[in-house]
Amino acid sequence: MKKLPLGESTLSNILNSDKLYIDKTDIALDIINSYKYVFLSRPRRFGKSLFVDTLYEIFDGNRELFEGLDIYDKYEFESYPIIKIDWRRSMQTLDELNSVAYDIFKENQERLDIVCENSIDMGSCFEELIKKAYEKYQKPVVVLVDEYDKPILDTIDNKEQAKINRNFLRGIYSSLKANDRYLKFVFLTGVTKFSRASIFSGL
Repeated sequence: MKKLPLGESTLSNILNSDKLYIDKTDIALDIINSYKYVFLSRPRRFGKSLFVDTLYEIFDGNRELFEGLDIYDKYEFESYPIIKIDWRRSMQTLDELNSVAYDIFKENQERLDIVCENSIDMGSCFEELIKKAYEKYQKPVVVLVDEYDKPILDTIDNKEQAKINRNFLRGIYSSLKANDRYLKFVFLTGVTKFSRASIFSGL
């Protein structure tokens, strides 16, 4: 029996090391073909981050990685500019959250070979990153958000700080609606339910 990929969330590592992988690419394909905005709420240790990475590889056009999987001969694997936001880090204060957001957008800028002029306001930086990625690659942008609610959950015992973090996230996520014309696909996943997060009113 193949080894279980416990705690692993990188698709290429699992497939290349011949560990057990339950093919969910048929689900990924159905979601991609059916929706533009997708929100997935699931408990921890449910494979959310692995699914985000799977979507990343699909939209990055890495067809060879999917040989033998359901999606392999059913999708064109055209590559698109991807902005990946991963909040899986510890953030207890607004300064820490802002610093993590800065690092996330900096990483995306370097990968996409784009420089954003506004590096202070993270919402404006995100909006600029979307527009410049669209202009540079002449293709709509894919946005993947993992653990969208973690900055709130990290401070759930401190109600005031949780509200501050929630408002910070609202400022970032509202950029998605404002730039809908530049987007191909948006996927957000986390633990808490969409309607209870109170951060998507702009979206």
